[in-house]
Formats: sequence, C-alpha cells, structure tokens
Amino acid sequence: MKDATNNFLRTNLLGTGGFGEVYKGVLPDGTPIAVKCAKIGNTKSTDQVLNEVRILSQVNHRSLVRLLGCCMDMDQPIMVYEFISNGTLADHLHGLRSPLTWHHRLSIAHQTAEGLAYLHFLAVPPIYHRDVKSTNILLDEKLSAKVSDFGLSRLAESDLSHISTCAQGTLGYLDPEYYRNFQLTDKSDVYSFGVVLLELLTSQKAIDFTRPSDDVNLVIYVKRLVMEERLMEAVDPTITKDATDIELDTMKAIGFLAVSCIEETRQNRPSMKEVHEEIELIMTLGENH
Repeated sequence: MKDATNNFLRTNLLGTGGFGEVYKGVLPDGTPIAVKCAKIGNTKSTDQVLNEVRILSQVNHRSLVRLLGCCMDMDQPIMVYEFISNGTLADHLHGLRSPLTWHHRLSIAHQTAEGLAYLHFLAVPPIYHRDVKSTNILLDEKLSAKVSDFGLSRLAESDLSHISTCAQGTLGYLDPEYYRNFQLTDKSDVYSFGVVLLELLTSQKAIDFTRPSDDVNLVIYVKRLVMEERLMEAVDPTITKDATDIELDTMKAIGFLAVSCIEETRQNRPSMKEVHEEIELIMTLGENH
C-alpha cells in the first residue's frame, strides 16, 4: 500500500474524517484504488474500519462501493476500495465540481435508493447504513452513484423491530425519532435519504447557517414552504429554468416523496423499497412523455 500511494504522499490525500484518512493509489497493474487508513492507536477509528470490513465483505451491489481488500494490522487497519473518480454528490451540488442536470439528479436518487433498498431487504441480516448523506454518495465517471462509508452501519437482528443504540450520524440528516429514543430502524435511513432528495432538488446544504435562523435546517425550511404550498420555490433555479412541464412535474413528485421520507413518525415513512419503486415510477412518467 505504501508503494501504491507513494508512501501515503499528501498530494494523494482524497479526504479525512473522524475515522482517519483516504488516499488515492495505483496498483502495479494500473488499477486505481482508494486506501482508507484508521487513525493510529485510536480504538474508535479502528472499530469503525473493522465494522466496515465486516459489512462490506457481505454485500455486493453496483450502487455500493466495492471493498477490494484489507490489511488488519491492529495498530492501523487499512482498507482498499475501488477508486470512484468523480468526487461526492455534495461536491457537485455545492459548487466544488460541475453542476448536475435534473436527469442526472434523478438517476442518482434512483441508484442510491436501489443500493439502500438492497441493504434493507436483500442483505441477510439486513443492514442499516446509519450515515446516509450527500458526502457519502460518490459519483463515478458516468455520474453513477455509489453509496460509501459503512463505518457506522449496523447489522439488524432478524427477530427485533429495532436496534437500541446511541444516536450517531450527522446533524441535519439524523432521524428525530432515533435521536429521541435511540431506536435505530430501517426508517432512520429513509429519513436521511429524504434529506438527500431535498439536497438534490434544492442544491442547498442540510444545515446552513447562512440561511435565516428559522431555516438553518433544510428539513424545516422545506416543510414550511410545503405548508404554504410553495414547494417549487425551494427548487434550484438552474434546473427549473429550461425545464419542460413534465420535468417540473417530476421535480414536484420527488419533492413530495422527500416530504413523506422526512415524516416525524417513522411509521408514516415509506420503506426504502417503496421509495425506490416510487422513484422508478416517477422516472418512467418522465420518459413516457
């Protein structure tokens, strides 16, 4: 890994987080890779990396980042992933990379929902991601979405309706019910995904202190506009500007789907499978016209 990353050269650094650092590397056969290193001697960081290995070695889906291998030196475990070349969804939505058309945003929503529905319904036991957000959705050269960062993910126990666990995740994306009663369910991911849908529609950040104080939280801001029947005012003007009536209808439909995902009470939220099917339906409506 030292050879592949040029001895973890700083110019190869892709990102840092609570877990440690991620470097770009190249294998001897020319395959580009991403190398995630835990913080040395930090047990929490090591635990997250080991958890991610455990989760990712059990799953295989085109919308989830692939784990290629790992090195389990307990001082500093290292994970090797496929390299995803086009940055994060957040980079594209918040001006750090090229902007996305509505068509691309819709297919990113669809692919992400498909990956999460796979984790909830096809993985055995089911897996709750627990940190769904736009910085954890990577885009490849074709702008296809890959869900990443499973450091906080949990395996569900088949006979339990929820997992009791300390609320972890990212402010602005955190399921309020999970935050209140520490019960993690598949609907906690649905809530976070609803926030990502709002980001795709508005190009706004989940938490942004440059908005008026009542609107700092994107969920509260959009819910207020929905109450006032002004949902479309929240949508990024760059995608509404030259949009056809059908495209505007699909934006509205995604907006209302997002609002159903961010319902306060988890019983009122759709499942990830239902969300995926709904996005599929919205896309076909757009294509059929």
